[in-house]
Amino acid sequence: MPSPTAEHRPPSGAEPRLDGLAPAAMRQMQAAAHAIRDGAEAVAMQALDGVLAMTPGHPEALRLYAILHARAHRHAEAKAVLQHAIAQWPDYVLAHSDLGNVQQAAGELDAAFASWRQACALAPQAPMPWFNLGRNLQLHGDTAAAIEALQHAHALAPDFLPALLLLGDALVHAGRFDEADAHYRAALALHPACGDAWRGLANMKTRPLSGHDREQLATALRQPGFGAADRIAMGFALGKVCEDQGHYEQAFAALNQANAELRQLHPWNADAFHAHADALFAASARLPAAADPTLGREVIFIVGLPRSGSTLFEQILAAHPDVEGASELPDLERVLGDESTRRRQPLLQWIAAATADDWQRLGRRYLELTARWRRHKPRHTDKLPSNWLLGGVLGAMLPGARIVDARRDALEAGWSCYKQQFYRLPHFACTLTDIAAYIRDYERIMGAWQAAAPQRIRIQRYEALLVEPEREIRNLLTFCDLSFDPACLDYHHAKRSVRTASATQVRQPLQHNTARADRYGALLDPLRLGLGLPMSGR
Repeated sequence: MPSPTAEHRPPSGAEPRLDGLAPAAMRQMQAAAHAIRDGAEAVAMQALDGVLAMTPGHPEALRLYAILHARAHRHAEAKAVLQHAIAQWPDYVLAHSDLGNVQQAAGELDAAFASWRQACALAPQAPMPWFNLGRNLQLHGDTAAAIEALQHAHALAPDFLPALLLLGDALVHAGRFDEADAHYRAALALHPACGDAWRGLANMKTRPLSGHDREQLATALRQPGFGAADRIAMGFALGKVCEDQGHYEQAFAALNQANAELRQLHPWNADAFHAHADALFAASARLPAAADPTLGREVIFIVGLPRSGSTLFEQILAAHPDVEGASELPDLERVLGDESTRRRQPLLQWIAAATADDWQRLGRRYLELTARWRRHKPRHTDKLPSNWLLGGVLGAMLPGARIVDARRDALEAGWSCYKQQFYRLPHFACTLTDIAAYIRDYERIMGAWQAAAPQRIRIQRYEALLVEPEREIRNLLTFCDLSFDPACLDYHHAKRSVRTASATQVRQPLQHNTARADRYGALLDPLRLGLGLPMSGR
């Protein structure tokens, strides 16, 4: 790639994306953009080399080059190219925004937010920098700041649906449900079949949808022409409103159709998952003893099935003055993924070769990535349910961490999963038989890990909490090596962002009427059969 120069400087504040390009260079730039869109890296690089040969140092060519580097995980190269562009054109908003994206990917989070904020400062009347900042603040758990940035974006572009929807999500996470409802309905006023708006309304579990909502959803779903994503989200919302109103057969039919469409996008392979879970369990049983058995004592992992009370248990722990509730973190997966990239092998191929020193290095890397959650309190939660698969790995990598297995009645948990739309595909929750198979694998493997290491893994039963809340909360705190604090009994008053589908539920006192499965009778017999439970008899 030719070295950048500073031959042409645009006026201060101007966006120089295509300034100064001859017609031939313009064609090359367009070809590069199309190739990037299509994933043709070699074609894009050749076209960009042509642009830079004709117009050395052109900022848009440099920015597109950086996108190619970033996609190939060449973060240092991407950062260097963007910094060259910014050195020549300090007011280049897109370059600052993309630099933030690259810095985030490289693990430089503070620098990334500085770049995103600089983009907003350079273009305070442009909605996209504010949206990008708000989206990233939301992803990293700073809900209050995310709301402020997204409100800027929405004020500047009131009809921009992504900002309206993400602002609704952020308001839910902050517990501002009336405002969230208003934003989702404003989105529906712009686009009545907006699946994300219906998803947002349906995910406020304790707020019933109306009869008018039911009619609107049913009417929309009978009309052709909507994309699969909108149809699926509306189907899950229709299932919720039908259940809320006691129409159980209609609720089941709507959820069955929505799950069938979701599964068509990317089918789950229960046999392959079973084999993977067993292989990982077997490999994890042979890991070396930890070099430092206390490493990770700052962390409380909460694992289990989705919809089993994990957010509730996190809310209880986060009410403690020594614990920050961090919600569902990607950092453990990132550390293991980066190691797989470094070794050029998937986890199952390198796990047996990793030494105690390797696991200690990976554990320290996880603690580095999550340090932001311990700036104000000494400990934090990591509540990603699927981390149960790594119960053995955590014993070698973060042996001092505590693992809370949130366990709910299998039939209720399985049915609750079936009613929830999950966005990470493929997902086990699209058929009742796959749900049952997943539950069997999960309970078998976590039961074995807990029996082998009761000092670091606790099965915390949701139903037991409902019967004797204070006893269970005291026992949970003791297991986590936390002193008792009465604030944990009043967890629903805790002021924190809750970034899961249970955001409304955990802001209420314990509810004792959450069971729903029996109302569906024989419709759930495939789930009962898979779990080895008696059939409904009706």
